[in-house]
Amino acid sequence: MSAVIGNTTGAGAPGLLDKERTIAGAGFNRWLVPPAALAIHLCIGMAYGFSVFWLPLSKALGGAAAACGKDVGLMAELFASDCNWRISSLSLMYTLFFVVLGVAAALWGGWLEHVGPRKAGVVAAFCWCGGLLISALGVSTHQLWMMWLGSGVIGGIGLGLGYISPVSTLIKWFPDRRGMATGMAIMGFGGGAMIGSPMAVELMKAFGGSVAATFVCMAVIYFIFMMGGAMSYRIPATGWKPKGWTPPVAQTANAMITQRHVHVKKVWGIPQFWLIWMALCMNVTAGIGVIGMASPMLQEVFGGSLIGLTGDAAKFGNLDKDALAKIAVVGAGFAALLSLFNIVGRFFWASMSDKLGRKLTYVVFFVLGGALYASIPSSADSGAKLAFVGAICIIVSMYGGGFATVPAYLADIFGTQMVGAIHGRLLTAWSTAGILGPVLITYMREYQQGLGLPKAEAYNQSMYIFVGVLVIGLVCNLLVRPLNEKWFMNDAELAEEKRLAHDRAAANEVGTGSGGAASAAASSNLVAVLAWLAVGIPLAWGVYRTLLSVVKFFG
Repeated sequence: MSAVIGNTTGAGAPGLLDKERTIAGAGFNRWLVPPAALAIHLCIGMAYGFSVFWLPLSKALGGAAAACGKDVGLMAELFASDCNWRISSLSLMYTLFFVVLGVAAALWGGWLEHVGPRKAGVVAAFCWCGGLLISALGVSTHQLWMMWLGSGVIGGIGLGLGYISPVSTLIKWFPDRRGMATGMAIMGFGGGAMIGSPMAVELMKAFGGSVAATFVCMAVIYFIFMMGGAMSYRIPATGWKPKGWTPPVAQTANAMITQRHVHVKKVWGIPQFWLIWMALCMNVTAGIGVIGMASPMLQEVFGGSLIGLTGDAAKFGNLDKDALAKIAVVGAGFAALLSLFNIVGRFFWASMSDKLGRKLTYVVFFVLGGALYASIPSSADSGAKLAFVGAICIIVSMYGGGFATVPAYLADIFGTQMVGAIHGRLLTAWSTAGILGPVLITYMREYQQGLGLPKAEAYNQSMYIFVGVLVIGLVCNLLVRPLNEKWFMNDAELAEEKRLAHDRAAANEVGTGSGGAASAAASSNLVAVLAWLAVGIPLAWGVYRTLLSVVKFFG
């Protein structure tokens, strides 16, 4: 049994999930690894698209059933089976998703480095898809606590492990293009909702509105894709490097890129870790705050002018039900447009960081982002819709770009040996920002409206607060310096870590590609094409469906 699921004793042949089993042999095509990572990220990225379930779930007991009354608190609602759930209670799933994601990545990042991406990917598949099945049972029995436990907690663990599973591997396969490599994978997390949301809508139609059946069906589909991705992971042998590539020489080529390695257990005490933590947290706080309110903000700021109305008739408060429905369609198209910028930004900015450097790329995020946030109130006041929309689109692209660039930033500063584990700990910044951003913008909106300001002006103060948030991030980023020698592992410590991580200088006898290099290269090129088609076709379908919504916005 251990030979199949993983040999934990160190004796005998490695099991199917053991790290030794994944060491690539001669002729392996490194371009097979990004689609394996995308297969997992495109599935877990559906966490962004869960809002499609809120409205159906809030009416699960039928139109005649009363919603949970004001006297029913959140704790009572978790166990109530005789009243409809509130959308606000359902949407707390987002907080659970990203808090648990960060905690899981921080707790088990070191374990992932030792056991390898394949085993971590398999565990992620069982957690994410198993969580969906538990949620399906929760929907069937109308128990909200099962939804929270299934998708929020267990699924959140799957999110954390699945999110960081390819990071260290991709950086080791693409030392010459670290940003581009991680950008390709993390792009998938942003694109997961583009595929999952319309797929969920179609499935709910096919199952007569049943969310439970939809969860079960999606769990099966995702499990197939995630297991395919996990089993396709391969890691390079120790010392491997791309043909013709020479590592940059420290202190002469780029002092911000080290060839040494830091152990994950030390990072909590390293100032540079906390500076990058703050930089990511501030970038995400500002970005996630705008993403969560972008559609209602557009509708409240521009009102009926979005559908051609003018004067007082265009003010949001004066719109009738029909006009509100029409601008809601425009708002949905705007949200779809932002999802495209979120995805493209992840690949674009991460790839640009290979040329600009990670530190300078983050400077662009904060300086350009601050200027764009500051421009939004004036664009809104003047009715400049194009400037308003353009600013938010670029902001969202840099929000995604920050996620995709930071793994390469960490590899530059802390080395590659334990970058996946260090990245896992850094993701606690995401968990923090997932609370700060929405709270800041929603609190300030309610506060401004409480003062009697029109809806169109209720967001202005939040934009200026986000400028201040980005200034804090800019200062932290500028303070990042190369590490002192004392933080790096010495030769003995590095050798021990390599032993624990089962690093090998050559492919194991049960690895892949142990035959002739020429024949292995030819076959892996064909497999690479098929692998990219497997993830590219669903992604293209998701982009197509998203573009249909974008057309409504421009229409």
